[in-house]
Amino acid sequence: MGRWEPAAAERLQHAALELFARQGYERTTAAEIAQSVGLSERTFFRHFADKREVLFRGQDEFEAAFLEGLAAVPADAPAMAAVAAAVRAGAAWFVDERRDHSRLRQVVIDANPPLLERERHKMAGLATSLASALRERGVTEPAATLAAESGATVFGIAFGLWIGEGEQRSLREIADSVLAELAAVTGTP
Repeated sequence: MGRWEPAAAERLQHAALELFARQGYERTTAAEIAQSVGLSERTFFRHFADKREVLFRGQDEFEAAFLEGLAAVPADAPAMAAVAAAVRAGAAWFVDERRDHSRLRQVVIDANPPLLERERHKMAGLATSLASALRERGVTEPAATLAAESGATVFGIAFGLWIGEGEQRSLREIADSVLAELAAVTGTP
């Protein structure tokens, strides 16, 4: 094995997801993941703290996309308009080429309660970050938390629809549709 392998983290991530789907998360070891792409277990641990982290790689970039979308909105925009922009920016992060990967990842997560808990924690963290950014913009409570939690919920629903079998719309289109549903349910324009 060579000392340096190009795109090792991506290769490990792809291999891990395939192995998790085929033989189960619990029955897959870091050594098996590394070996399946011709790398050492030591190389695996250079890139990931543990095998769970393979599924959550990119979490910081995911959250940053939302926060950048929110920051791009004028400071005097209503809280929900700012959050809608954040949701759209987060949705744009998921290009259609990632759909199959996202579907398979969700199957693995849904089959493992601790992973599902971690995924929920990730979404709760997103809502917390959005609420904090709204408060920094001068949005008071409970509006900041209501808007942020609503945005995280909208994204979660849109993502679930996006990875649905046969779905062809972009995540951004679906997010806009779910945002419109939220506006209709709450009676807001």
